[in-house]
Amino acid sequence: MEELILNLHMHTTYSDGTGSHAELGNIGLKSGLDVLLVTDHNVYVHGLDGYYSDANRQVLLMVGEEIHDRNRLPQKNHMLVFGAGREMTQFASNPQQLIDQVNAAGGLCFLAHPTDPALPSFHEPDISWEDWSVTNYTGLELWNGFSELKVNAKSKIQAIFYAFFPNWLAHRPPLPTVQKWDELTRSGKRIVAIGGADAHALHMRLGPLRKRIYPYEFHFKAVNTHLITPSVLSGNLADDRRMVLAALKKGNCFIGYDLPLPTRGFRFSGHAQDQTLIMGDETNYTSGVTFQIRLPDECECQFLCDGETIKRWKNQEICTFLASKPGVYRVECYIHFKGKRRAWIFSNPIYLRSTNEQNHK
Repeated sequence: MEELILNLHMHTTYSDGTGSHAELGNIGLKSGLDVLLVTDHNVYVHGLDGYYSDANRQVLLMVGEEIHDRNRLPQKNHMLVFGAGREMTQFASNPQQLIDQVNAAGGLCFLAHPTDPALPSFHEPDISWEDWSVTNYTGLELWNGFSELKVNAKSKIQAIFYAFFPNWLAHRPPLPTVQKWDELTRSGKRIVAIGGADAHALHMRLGPLRKRIYPYEFHFKAVNTHLITPSVLSGNLADDRRMVLAALKKGNCFIGYDLPLPTRGFRFSGHAQDQTLIMGDETNYTSGVTFQIRLPDECECQFLCDGETIKRWKNQEICTFLASKPGVYRVECYIHFKGKRRAWIFSNPIYLRSTNEQNHK
């Protein structure tokens, strides 16, 4: 299996970003990414999927969309749509209808920044996801690099500090989002977790000070989604697009905070007598499933079942655990960076279902 580093959820001059698709593609190439997924607000930009390359490597840029109801104030229930191949904003007023239409078109939909609180000092409203009655969506954006500013900044001074010193910002995915994800997966749903940049590269003016805050270069080196795929990019657009979307749909991926230390090389797998499971896989529980975690570097590693930590390791690069019951198993890793304990890796789950669950499905 191969690993592709994907940065997703970013905006261009087609909505409220400051860069072009070409600028993003070239920055992504220089940043060492493999795939970019651009999602402008309520506009699907046709004809810009393709590759940016130099003598040594290439990056695939794909176009999706971030959709919300512009007539609703505040504008909650933002959704990231990938692979639908056509404009979907006409369904924005009804999130369930939007999901159904995206599914019918063969696309994927992820609830964007489910926890996105107000930032009163800058007159920013709460735009968290609100309609939890929806079903059949692909997953949710567990960690949003830009909206974490609103989670962590408790004052105007803090917000300005994080704007000028973004390397200090990221702490971890918002706890309410993680708890909701665990609640959903524990109930039997398959919910894929992704990490997004929400990159805008905005121009900030504060008196005589001028600064482009959170530039694309910063976001591309911070919160990424790492895909586990059958092969590297082939250079065939249709095949590569299909492979990227398939990995996202299945949850064959993990979220990595790559700024303090690269997360490339992380692996989480389950091993039984006749099969090997990777993140996103599901099987009937047997007593012989052994989980293995391979870490890119020594760190604090937590192993969770149904949202509860059942094992911790420190200063190890290989960790193993024998499953004693069915459940939703996943991994969290933490490191220290700039004086704080910070999330480093969040895996997608491996699902071990009971016989009753399998029969019910």
